[in-house]
Amino acid sequence: MSLWEQQTGNKAKLSFYNNDELSQKAKRAIQAGSPPDIVMSDNADRELNPRLAWEGKLADVSDLIEPIKNFYPDTVLANVYLYNNLNNKKQRSYYAVPIEQTIPQIFYWRDLIKLVGWSEKDIPKDWDAFWDFWKQVQKTLHQTQNYQKIYGIGFPLSAGAGDTYEVFEQILEAYDVQIVDSKGQLHVDNPKVRQGIIDCISWYTQFYQQQYVPPDAVNWLNPDNNRSLLNRGVVMTPNNSLSIPAAVRQNLDVYYHKLGTIGYPNKPNGKPMRYITLVRQAVVLADSKNQKLAKNFLAYLIQPEIIGNYLKAAGGRFLPVHKLVWKDPFWTDKRNPHISTAAEPLIAEQTRLFYTAQNPAYSVVVEKKIWGTALHKVVVERILPELAADEAIAQIKQIFNSWQ
Repeated sequence: MSLWEQQTGNKAKLSFYNNDELSQKAKRAIQAGSPPDIVMSDNADRELNPRLAWEGKLADVSDLIEPIKNFYPDTVLANVYLYNNLNNKKQRSYYAVPIEQTIPQIFYWRDLIKLVGWSEKDIPKDWDAFWDFWKQVQKTLHQTQNYQKIYGIGFPLSAGAGDTYEVFEQILEAYDVQIVDSKGQLHVDNPKVRQGIIDCISWYTQFYQQQYVPPDAVNWLNPDNNRSLLNRGVVMTPNNSLSIPAAVRQNLDVYYHKLGTIGYPNKPNGKPMRYITLVRQAVVLADSKNQKLAKNFLAYLIQPEIIGNYLKAAGGRFLPVHKLVWKDPFWTDKRNPHISTAAEPLIAEQTRLFYTAQNPAYSVVVEKKIWGTALHKVVVERILPELAADEAIAQIKQIFNSWQ
């Protein structure tokens, strides 16, 4: 940013907030008629941006994207190609600039599985065997002195944590449960989809019910699955960024030897996993007082050298979206076990869109924590998965109907 200031003679003010706080502050500023020039956060990508584009409150940034769109994968472009409904005309355009992306990975303690006589080479690639492996690790650790309180699996189960719905969305993908199709049409009335939702809720919650997940997972906030792993309360946890290895990168022994990163196993049908990519975006507000300067800054930021250095300075927590940035061997160097592992499916474009890019109504599903609430009710209120699924389906249908 300082280099941009030097080059242009302009001054930029940068404000930091947590994800939930930023979205709320941005909404209030827009309502008050004093919007920020640029907004970028994880939650905004799924909860805020699709609706702001729909309502005509985002500036069209096609002039930034069109000249360089060949440098972005189709999935990345589709994530920022959003609907606008001004004058009741449902039209798409580029209303966001892709900055970085993440996909879910599994993080685990190598030294703990070594303690029970295994290594990462023993981790199965088949779906059922993969999850049974972590259950068996817990059972064996509990037979070892000083390891009786470690749980095998760190599944978040609170209604409020974004990690809960992010992990559950990946489980729905694993079982090929398609909630929204490529045309943005909702499919929850399909009996097969309903049954798939029931099965996924039942599958996900069984690990908590069988005591392979910590009891406090029902209260976890967004940082807590990370914290539980780093405090060695669980052997493994899924997470949708490389924030866990980034947190320990200064401890070389932990980073390179004790902590492991692995992709999801093959789907239950035996096919390779397809990952839901979360593309962090920057948006320019339509009522921005400095719209031209905001676009100028984003044009500077997304230059391959600039954005590449930015991502590396962040310790590889997030991964590139620009094809030229991927050419830097930093991202594929096998000596870095975490970044190179997460990079493989992205380079192969083994990904799919998050549903908010296909229908902005799904951003409300995310905001209302529909999936997290359903899972939480099963394990806390002990309602049946069928009832939790039907309640979730009814809420999702109501949300989509209100957008028609």
